[in-house]
Amino acid sequence: MCKSQRMKITRFGHAAVLLELADVRMLLDPGSFSPDDAFALEDLDVIAVTHQHPDHVDQDRVVGLVERNPDAQLLAEPQVGDQLRCGGSDWRDITPEEEVRVRGVSITGVGGEHATIHPDLPPIGNVGMLVTAVGEAVFFHPGDSYACAPAGVDVLAVPLSAPWAKVGETVDFVRAVKPRVVLPIHDRTIADVAYSMYWGRVAEMGGTADARMLGQADSTVVDA
Repeated sequence: MCKSQRMKITRFGHAAVLLELADVRMLLDPGSFSPDDAFALEDLDVIAVTHQHPDHVDQDRVVGLVERNPDAQLLAEPQVGDQLRCGGSDWRDITPEEEVRVRGVSITGVGGEHATIHPDLPPIGNVGMLVTAVGEAVFFHPGDSYACAPAGVDVLAVPLSAPWAKVGETVDFVRAVKPRVVLPIHDRTIADVAYSMYWGRVAEMGGTADARMLGQADSTVVDA
């Protein structure tokens, strides 16, 4: 039998999350709202970007991050991948339903389109990341979309506030995913005094008993 592991999840501001599972270190969405600490990380096995918006990828600072991690697999939604490759880095596109394996970890693209902010704005791509490994919890980072609710998610990093979202939609998304653990991301747009108006509704109404309020630099561990 495979030994059960404990996934470690560390926030690095807004949408950036460091996952440590199955001896793989994976950083998702290091963006403009993330602290310099996110771009100083080393020994990363994967750097992944869900879409092109600056709060999900700081294209200036990510250059140094890639240089510090020359052996990391670089994964990106195809539109932002085109932009990042212009800087000379070897980014690989990840498309919806495509699976990429990094040693014992499987990363599967989910979705394909960013949530609509306004019909007058041109649509862009968005590929959420479903991360799995044998004996580990299943983690889902949706990027900027509530459109897809994959089955079997243990840990949902839920976007808590965005120009395209409202609280009722956030609650319904958590209910649709049905995770065992829910934690907030995409929340630097919320003032501290108003935070409970968003997270409180998710914790009370989302239907997930284990709702973990993580600050911008907090960590937690999740058993399989």
